[in-house]
Amino acid sequence: QYLATVRAGVRNEKVGCSIHLSGTICQALPCRNDTMFLASKILSFATQPVAWAILLLLAGLLGLRRWPKGGAALCWSALLVLLFTGWEGPVDKALYRLEQQYPAVAPETSLKPYVGIVVLGGALGNSSLWERPGQIALTAAAERMVVPVTLLQRNPHLKLVFTGGEGNLNWSKYTEADRAKIFFDLMGVDASRVVYESASRTTYDNAVMTARLPGVDPKLPWLLLTTAAHMPRSMGVFQKAGWNVTPYPVDFRSAQEPDWGGYSITQGVEKWHYALHESIGYFAYWLAGRI
Repeated sequence: QYLATVRAGVRNEKVGCSIHLSGTICQALPCRNDTMFLASKILSFATQPVAWAILLLLAGLLGLRRWPKGGAALCWSALLVLLFTGWEGPVDKALYRLEQQYPAVAPETSLKPYVGIVVLGGALGNSSLWERPGQIALTAAAERMVVPVTLLQRNPHLKLVFTGGEGNLNWSKYTEADRAKIFFDLMGVDASRVVYESASRTTYDNAVMTARLPGVDPKLPWLLLTTAAHMPRSMGVFQKAGWNVTPYPVDFRSAQEPDWGGYSITQGVEKWHYALHESIGYFAYWLAGRI
């Protein structure tokens, strides 16, 4: 019943951008950009080491009969890719270089000069996991949701803008903004301090669509809060879109001195995927003129 209330006035993505404004929904001008979104999905697949290993293995198996040595070499290459990506030292070093472009903000830093926080989506679990009453589902990037709550508690003058629509190819029952509203409501955040944008699908959409929200002036000083490795691309996009933003990175995933002896296929593969996605994504946005 609560979810149905949150979802009242369901979005029609074919018409335009759905926006929650202090718990309500209104329609903005059409601003879909599916080409960039589809490109981001292709990039996401192409930067997954597991996908490389699977493609190498398939090519090797298909070529074994006609080219035994070449097919065997490809199969061994697939195994080597998986084994190497489990080594966490090199990828931790790569992530550290990304994250250190915008260092962490000291807790004692005064936030009085800022009017609010722009929080990017990406930390909320699959829509279907939110259908259980009173339950929340956060991802490994949970700091994106938790830190804003503490900042609002310590800085009563700040307002919060959450921007996030749908990261999957098909629209889910509940957008990220819907799920974010559930989370912040459960955390006791005053609904009058929060604005939700629920139609964006890429970082570029986040910047452009959020700037069109009623009551949001991108020329005023805002904090931009997202995962540390995602911050270089986010800052570039938001500044290009005319935002006056200061980075507030969270969700750091690497240390200054990497553990060169650390090994985990699951964590290593995930880290390589993220580091490659952000590095190539930044370059792609630069080529597209969005940074």
